[in-house]
Amino acid sequence: MDLGGELHVCQISTLDKVWATHEGGPDNLGATFFEPSRIPDGFSMLGCYSQHNNKPFFGWVLVGKDDGSSGDLRKPLDYTLIWSSHVVTNSPQKAFLDKIKCIRADLTDQCEANSWIWGPDKASNANGFNVYDVRPSIRGVNALVVSVGTFVAQLGGTASPLSIACLKNAKSNLSSMPNLMQIDALMRVYSPWVYFHPDEEFLPSSVRWFFVNGAMLYSKGEESNLGPIEPNGSNLYQGGSNDGAYWLELLVDVGAKVRVKKGDLGNFQVYVHVKPMLGASFTDLAIWMFYPFNGPAKAKVRIVNVSLGKIAEHVLQRVYFSEHSGGTWLEAFELEFQNGNKIVAYTSLHGRSGGIGIRNDTGKSKMMLDTGQSYSVVAAEYLGSAIIKPTWLKYCRKWGPKISYDVADEIRKVEKALPGPFKSAFN
Repeated sequence: MDLGGELHVCQISTLDKVWATHEGGPDNLGATFFEPSRIPDGFSMLGCYSQHNNKPFFGWVLVGKDDGSSGDLRKPLDYTLIWSSHVVTNSPQKAFLDKIKCIRADLTDQCEANSWIWGPDKASNANGFNVYDVRPSIRGVNALVVSVGTFVAQLGGTASPLSIACLKNAKSNLSSMPNLMQIDALMRVYSPWVYFHPDEEFLPSSVRWFFVNGAMLYSKGEESNLGPIEPNGSNLYQGGSNDGAYWLELLVDVGAKVRVKKGDLGNFQVYVHVKPMLGASFTDLAIWMFYPFNGPAKAKVRIVNVSLGKIAEHVLQRVYFSEHSGGTWLEAFELEFQNGNKIVAYTSLHGRSGGIGIRNDTGKSKMMLDTGQSYSVVAAEYLGSAIIKPTWLKYCRKWGPKISYDVADEIRKVEKALPGPFKSAFN
């Protein structure tokens, strides 16, 4: 990947073990330190890799090459010993100065400590020796900071600024991002299988199916003058804010309303937003499913408690499972797979998230869908005019009826129906 100046980087996932300890760090299992091997000719090491021992080996680092005489890469002037067990070599002797290269300052950016990798005792030894993995301080679709994949080793905690930096895509180069054919290949290889709970009655559909089968457009002050929505959503009001002036509703006919609320797996389509991340060194595929309706939540009444190196080399690193108020990142080794590399996902019953006191039921049933079989790329800004966003994507008002409930009254009804021993737990 060309990062600007005359600096090129390459991702290396073949790593040699340098040193390990089997105590300290998360779960007191220790950590292992690696350096890149099989470095291509002309490239140099920019840093080592480390991970704690409570997970399988799964890592990479970048190596760099200076393609000109601009001095983008230079050998260090010297090393400073941070701790008595040196993590660059497995001996007390200094490493050769040409073992690693430093990068010109204007091609770097700020990074921050992320998660704790190792240290004798994080809680009681905040001023002692600790190792953290690092990530860019500025992240997002438009951020140009590139993670090197390395770590910081220092005395003390996560004081800022750190002694090491991340790289920067100074050229704003997006050539490593996938084209439409590669996006299709990625979806066919990695797209999730989604399983629905056996008791689920409200299933997803395509947005088009929802519009054609009963979604109606309301406007404030003209509630009796509702109108149908065009199949592509072309008559929805664009832009603006959620000002209450317009909203969507279902057909008045009860039978038709019930049918639409249930969705239709036979007419499903998922929607994909392709985004450059970490200075376009990674690609995020955000996959969205549309539900015409979410069912009611259920309460707990007992007190119990898914990278790009070279073009076309795509490796699944992590998956983010989204829910109403947040979500969870999982590493590739923590996932369940089916049919090769396809991720297995489970939807929560009635589409609900598992907050305190709210059940989050999942289960495998015969109701399932392969999201790679029917999808539409609705946004990939880096591809310019190659992607035309659907009109409905710019509709910013409510996608459902405006209904108010007396929550306290509903809670009282549920409480009244519970046996005595469960009332306090429910409260």
